[in-house]
Amino acid sequence: EGIVMTLWFDFTAGMADESPAPRWPDARVEARPWTRWWWLGSAVDTANLTYNLEEYARAGLGGVEITPIYGVQGNEARDIPFLSPAWMNALQHTSHESHRVGMEVEMNTGTGWPYGGPEVTIEDAATRVLFRQYELKEGERLEEPITATEKNQQQVARLSRVMAFSVDGECLDLTSRCDAGGRLEWVAPRGKWQVIALLTGKTLQMVKRAAPGGEGYVMDHLSAQAVRNYFDRFDRAFTASGAPYPHAFFNDSYEVYGADWTPDMLEQFHARRGYKLEEFLPEFLGGGRKETRARVVADYRETMAELLLENFTRQWTAWAHGHGSLTRNQAHGSPGNLIDLYAAVDIPECESFGISDFHVQELRRDSLFKKNDSDLSMLKYASSAAHVTGKPLTSSETFTWLTEHFRTSLAQCKPDLDLMFVAGVNHVFFHGTPYSPRDAAWPGWMFYASVNLSPTNTIWRDAPGLFRYIERCQSFLQAGRPDNDFLVYLPVYDLWHEQGGRMLPFSIHDMARRAPRFIEAVRRIGESGHDVDYISDQYLLSSTVEGGLIKTSGGTTYKALVVPGVSLMPLPVLERVIDLVRRGARVVFIEQYPQDVPGLARLEERRKELKRLLATLPAVPSFDETRVAPLGKGSIITGKDYARTLAACGVPAEELKSRHGVQLIRRANETGHHYFISSLQAGEIDGWVPLGVHAAGAVIYDPMTGKAGAAKVREEGGKTYLYLQLKSGASLILQTYTREMPPVRAWTYYEEQGSGVTIDGDWTIRFVESDPPIPGTFRVGRVRSWTEIDHPAARVNSGTALYATRFTLPEEAADGWRLALGDVHESARVRINGQEVGRAWAVPMTLDVGSYLHAGENLLEVEVTGLPANRVADYDRRGVAWRIFKEINIVDLAYKKTTYGHWATLPMGLTGKVRLIPLKKIEQ
Repeated sequence: EGIVMTLWFDFTAGMADESPAPRWPDARVEARPWTRWWWLGSAVDTANLTYNLEEYARAGLGGVEITPIYGVQGNEARDIPFLSPAWMNALQHTSHESHRVGMEVEMNTGTGWPYGGPEVTIEDAATRVLFRQYELKEGERLEEPITATEKNQQQVARLSRVMAFSVDGECLDLTSRCDAGGRLEWVAPRGKWQVIALLTGKTLQMVKRAAPGGEGYVMDHLSAQAVRNYFDRFDRAFTASGAPYPHAFFNDSYEVYGADWTPDMLEQFHARRGYKLEEFLPEFLGGGRKETRARVVADYRETMAELLLENFTRQWTAWAHGHGSLTRNQAHGSPGNLIDLYAAVDIPECESFGISDFHVQELRRDSLFKKNDSDLSMLKYASSAAHVTGKPLTSSETFTWLTEHFRTSLAQCKPDLDLMFVAGVNHVFFHGTPYSPRDAAWPGWMFYASVNLSPTNTIWRDAPGLFRYIERCQSFLQAGRPDNDFLVYLPVYDLWHEQGGRMLPFSIHDMARRAPRFIEAVRRIGESGHDVDYISDQYLLSSTVEGGLIKTSGGTTYKALVVPGVSLMPLPVLERVIDLVRRGARVVFIEQYPQDVPGLARLEERRKELKRLLATLPAVPSFDETRVAPLGKGSIITGKDYARTLAACGVPAEELKSRHGVQLIRRANETGHHYFISSLQAGEIDGWVPLGVHAAGAVIYDPMTGKAGAAKVREEGGKTYLYLQLKSGASLILQTYTREMPPVRAWTYYEEQGSGVTIDGDWTIRFVESDPPIPGTFRVGRVRSWTEIDHPAARVNSGTALYATRFTLPEEAADGWRLALGDVHESARVRINGQEVGRAWAVPMTLDVGSYLHAGENLLEVEVTGLPANRVADYDRRGVAWRIFKEINIVDLAYKKTTYGHWATLPMGLTGKVRLIPLKKIEQ
């Protein structure tokens, strides 16, 4: 259940305004960020487990997900085999200590990825299909035995079917004519014949990045028995040890490479699709008529999707529930309907992979980065499944491969984090935090594809600012209920029919190629000022109408269903769509009505029924024009232009999106709505902006500082307007109230008066932390990178430097003062006159400091923490052996072995103008 939203008060804040200050919601442990906890070699011990967990809790993490992986070189004696008694004891200690420090524990149902291990037999291993093809003429027989040609398949492949096809269209099943050795006793009759043999082989894929005790074949996710057998090992380990089951079990993205079959695929296909796949093997292999070929392959893809959903995802969730645990799943990469797969678990999880470029002002993007393949449209599959089915949490694998190791700043993290939030994520998991013993030499134990959010990374010093930001945001994002305007139909049958090849995995790296028209539809709906959730055929069939709104099985309501240029739609789905309209729903058809039915069985019969159904829809002379036509109690809206057609629904748009270009997500609650808003763009907002909902009042919450206050709100032309100030890269939370709210302290709006005064006095630099150590205090005059000071270690160290200066407060009248730190490499803590002001870790690097200043001379101290890049580059130039990890060890963004000795020295510290900007209150 979501948190019930009310108006919180803080009566203790002593300010001039005597009204109470709004208070942030009480946050559950799920509101804090969690992290994937890499156990290298599972070489853990109780003392260091406790040490690590205490450090994580102190910084603000809420939970860990244990994923064991490969170990550390030369550390084999300390490795603990997965699920062994010693491993289960470590899990039990972790559970106890986590709860002691206020955290929670989850675990991967395996090691590395995907699921597999030493108990997966060759029979239960991931399966692939093999084909042998022969041409025979009348009177000829096949002389050679039918066996696999690939050497590694010859001992594992089993002959499943032998089919003969004549040029005249005759099909014969010759399977019974083959002996155990694969010899075919058959003489070709009149004509030319194509003999196709189907063999069930094995992918022979081993678990990737496996931990000790986790090595072995990847299991067959499409086989119910193989999946059942896999979980037996876990049942035995937990039963024997008495260890508590974790809060949840986790499954990583589907990376079962080449697994396009299961031993009973032909029988399953026949039972589910109504005809025999083996009788269409020429089409399945790319021959025959193009349309028949596409339909056969699409039917195969649908069958595979159902097997993965039923035999793996649902069975895994039922098994976890049987032990009191939840499931958290990354469905992307799967050869199935992503909505159905995500919806079959308790916590759907999406994944970012790389870094986005939003052109945010003042944000430095490192030159060595990976472009984010996971855009908004991809991230929304997981949250859509959660919203449609009423699940309260959507998690994310966050910060995978943003930049090269040692070069990722907290500021670079925030924009992609905000993208997660506006996509519907409300339960962040970092990727990740390696367990590292206290005595491990720097840089500690590491994982090759992570930002490495851990105490061994310098960014950990100011990471609590990021963690607190996440907690504040998620305390709202986990509250209330989804309030996206529209459902958009996921045209999976179009995707299954249009794409080449046989197996069709929906990987985040391929979606621009797999679903370009759907991605464009989602983008254009967003640009029109609306937000959507995706819905699959299964969940559309179970949706109802309530008060003119479409209500899904999870209880979430939507103003309309959008069908974006769909060609293929199953008859039961179209029947349900028409029924929803007749009962009062609004349905938007963009570009066309559905044109055909998917699949091959009973094709002409189903086409006739489709024609009958389409005849019941309002006639549309041209989709170039927007039309609204009544049908029953509801209406059908047709058109081609998204903005114009959606406007005909009468649903107010969020002009913050359509006109001002900001990203946002809106949720409903008992007293109104709440928004998360982020300016992921170069532009800024300073003025009155309209809201898409009515509000008698509103409160602004700043998740960076924790400040909150009543916003300026007015009514004009039937719309609610809010006075909003939002810098490029900044974000805020807005709570609106449908009815008049009790008086609370007002939000203070400021206007900057000019560019301010540069604090360019006699600056000093002293290192608070440094490796190598740099003693003493350095007078530098103006601010500059600490790599420029006169000390041999300054260009190769990592740590934190204290920049200090004294300045005289200008005598000009001001209602407040804003400290602009300029170019910060990479995060800062500010003190003025000995008082802690706050952290600056993301752009804009500014802090409001008026209450800390006094007339005359003031002391400004800025503790700046840099990145560890210069230090590790020096290690490589000197040949320090820090790459001590097995298997892949440490690689670059292209997965190639590399060293960093060639890196140029990165600036560290303060390098731009530090300014004090006078502020004037805006009273209107």
